[in-house]
Amino acid sequence: MTHRCLTDLKDADRERFYYTALKYGHTLWQKGHAGRSILAITRALYADLAEDAAILQQWPLPYAALQWIVANHDSDDFPGNPRISFQHQATRLRGERQALRRARAWAVWVLICKARPALIGDPTQGIEEPNLQVIETQLRSYGHSNEVAVWQSALTI
Repeated sequence: MTHRCLTDLKDADRERFYYTALKYGHTLWQKGHAGRSILAITRALYADLAEDAAILQQWPLPYAALQWIVANHDSDDFPGNPRISFQHQATRLRGERQALRRARAWAVWVLICKARPALIGDPTQGIEEPNLQVIETQLRSYGHSNEVAVWQSALTI
């Protein structure tokens, strides 16, 4: 698999894109590319899937996968600090489905903070980082009806 497996699916069925992004992220992890794996799986997280998409029955939103990768990477040295990456995504994402993608970015950000507390955030950004209750409220407002439960399950890992 290469990055083309996702770029070639730009206009494809969203469920197919989602599953391919998960598989590509897994392939990258197996090859020792934690940072690139996170990027691929994040593409799956942000895919425009209906709540009742069949693929989600077998492969729920990948909060646990993202948490697991960060927790199981062999050091705090990532090619790109994932804590800063998701902090920036949560505050800078624009366009279609902005509120949902920002809520999901904050949800992953808190998973990363828990898994790797030594990773620093971006102190120059000057933002107030949300607490768990704010993130939960955002996910309830913009996400799937079971999304908070999927996310909270990853928080307990």
